[in-house]
Amino acid sequence: MDRAPADALLDDRRHVVVHARTTARLAAVQHLVDRGPEAIVGDLADLDQVHGLVEQANTLGPLDAVIHNAGAMHGAMLPVNLTAPYLMTAGIERQGRVIYLSSRMHRGAHPDIAGVDWTGTRETHSYSDAKLFITTLMTAIARIRPDVIAHAVDPGWVPTKMGGPGARDNLALAHVTQAWLATTESPEALVSGRYWHHQTRRPTFQP
Repeated sequence: MDRAPADALLDDRRHVVVHARTTARLAAVQHLVDRGPEAIVGDLADLDQVHGLVEQANTLGPLDAVIHNAGAMHGAMLPVNLTAPYLMTAGIERQGRVIYLSSRMHRGAHPDIAGVDWTGTRETHSYSDAKLFITTLMTAIARIRPDVIAHAVDPGWVPTKMGGPGARDNLALAHVTQAWLATTESPEALVSGRYWHHQTRRPTFQP
């Protein structure tokens, strides 16, 4: 899990639910859990565990917002980046806002869904493709779910394990828009179907 949005929301005195892939991973961030969040545990690359995550989330009552910011660049890339967020959006019964982590890389993707399945390991699908698909999912949710406010966020190319040491964007800003969209009452953020970078609206698909 990305700890920064949870930390920011806790600093803002929000009630937070965190997700970890395993109980061991949850123990590694015990200092975060000690601040009060409830936790759900399950591997986004495992179909049965994703269904289990949905069940766990539904026992916690209405969720004001769900931030889908887990990511993978190899292996179970499509299940983690796309299929799990789709299943959780469909299965969680009461959620007010959904925020999906996209990337500017989606602009160079290929819109071919042939072969997309749970294995998600086809070499014909790139990380850029996965981000295009999750951004498209956001626009679909905005269109067909009037009860949900859906947004996609480009956090920037930041120097994380995934982004690499050569990334040039500001890591300290990467989580800010995610946490802001989860809680803000700003009128522009209450319109569903928008794409954001550092709290600024950007065109969803055009350069």
